Amino acid sequence: MINIEQMFLDRIASGLHRRSITKCSEWAKQCRVMGKPFPGPWTFEHHPWLKAMHDAETTFVWGQKAAQMGYTETVLNKVFFEVDVNGVSCLYVLPAKTPDASDFSAARFDPAIELSSYLQKLFTDTKNIGHKRAGAVNIYIRGSRSRAGLKSVPAGLIVLDELEEMTQEHIPLVFERASGQLDKQVWGISTPTIDGHGINKLYNASTKEHFFFKCPHCGRSTELIFPECVEVNEDNIKESFLKCKECNTQLQHDQKQEFLKNGFWIAEHTDRDDRGFYINQLYSMTVEPWELAAAYLKSLQDAANEQEFYNSKLGLPHVVAGARVTDPDIEQCIQEHKNGYVPTTPALVTMGVDVGTWLHYEICEWRFPGEILTNDLNMEAQCRVLKFGKLLNFEELDNLFRDYRIQYAVIDAQPERRKSFEFAEKFNGFVKTCFYGHGIQGKQIAVHQEEEHTITVDRTSWLDVALSRFRNKTISLPCDLDLEYKNHIKAPVRIYKKDKNGNPVAVYVEGSDADHYAHTRVYNELALNFAAAMGDSQDITEKI
Repeated sequence: MINIEQMFLDRIASGLHRRSITKCSEWAKQCRVMGKPFPGPWTFEHHPWLKAMHDAETTFVWGQKAAQMGYTETVLNKVFFEVDVNGVSCLYVLPAKTPDASDFSAARFDPAIELSSYLQKLFTDTKNIGHKRAGAVNIYIRGSRSRAGLKSVPAGLIVLDELEEMTQEHIPLVFERASGQLDKQVWGISTPTIDGHGINKLYNASTKEHFFFKCPHCGRSTELIFPECVEVNEDNIKESFLKCKECNTQLQHDQKQEFLKNGFWIAEHTDRDDRGFYINQLYSMTVEPWELAAAYLKSLQDAANEQEFYNSKLGLPHVVAGARVTDPDIEQCIQEHKNGYVPTTPALVTMGVDVGTWLHYEICEWRFPGEILTNDLNMEAQCRVLKFGKLLNFEELDNLFRDYRIQYAVIDAQPERRKSFEFAEKFNGFVKTCFYGHGIQGKQIAVHQEEEHTITVDRTSWLDVALSRFRNKTISLPCDLDLEYKNHIKAPVRIYKKDKNGNPVAVYVEGSDADHYAHTRVYNELALNFAAAMGDSQDITEKI
């Protein structure tokens, strides 16, 4: 009886305690316990910029950040607060289920509970990696790549952690998970990659708040930004230091806790509903100024370090020089012929088709100006774009085959896989459907069984081939090139990362900007290889 009575009293006390807490920041200080590097009860002393973020109440909150600035702990506190105080079920989304969701559960969620006796009492089931339960309230942990895993989860709070790495087309589906809730909130946090993509696109549409403080020397309101606030000493890197950009006086790293404690957020836009917060590693209590200076000097050595410095250290979007096709690149390739030109003596003619709401197509003529010296046809060939455009129906492609006597075509296998297959089946032997896949190296073309009409290629390698023509002037474009074509070609951006061994690797960002003509270019480059192998022995018009 004593145990039952004590349990009843504990429940009453817990309920009264929850009702007395109205802000997430207060909940964190009372209920959260941290490990290294700052062990003990939660405090904002080492991350003063996080307090206002904890208590943000707008429906949408976006955090563009440098790495290791406390944003993940903030959204984790927000999840615990909503579960405990408001009884709200939460959806926590990571880029992938494996390893992201499992690593998050093991490295962030479980230790948070183990360190806090209060959280241990709150949760009744934490064994399932993707589902944590606190009585009747649930936390769902999902990867962004599975549409099925996101569809069936109702939640009043949604967190998108490392939003930049997610499958961007699935993000609107995540928002729908909160549509049935009267009170709802969506958080998205991430380091950025490039302008206008992912977290930066959402942040740009928000209040765009920066963290300011009073300089301890001149008393003026200021912020820490690069390069104005970092004095880089190349002769003795450890003598590098931070400085106030208003008075140029040195700011001591070990005094950050003091001069940042009364810092405040200033919004660039005060008339927007979404709140957005930006912070960089110049504010970090654990990253010393000389480490930032060293990272900057390292960024001057190669593209991967440059990308890493701006994205992860400064929390800024950045495009490395040469990473995307530019307007001057395109302009230098424009010739006198018009869109729809039909040559009198065509050489090899191919077509690439990208499938979406519209069928974007590009028809190319290929010539070899000199003796072929290598086995790389794409490197040896000169390309002339004869016609580009978009159609609504697959059947409309038939006339293009006949009018341009196309020898080979490659078409996007997805998302209309059945329609693409039917198209390839109709022109059996003259069409391949293309998948972008993993495990394919370089410019290898994996050809599947003949009746499947499919190939698989590496996306990055073939985008490199297709887009490099604009820089090296091996492509001729119509003089009446439209803005849509230009924008699609400029949309893909090559970003640089480090693999698990620390080696630089490049990938193209799957941005939110349309890039259909960039992929028709890829499919034409692929079609060239099949058309050249066929020679002139067959005529596609016999199939029509």
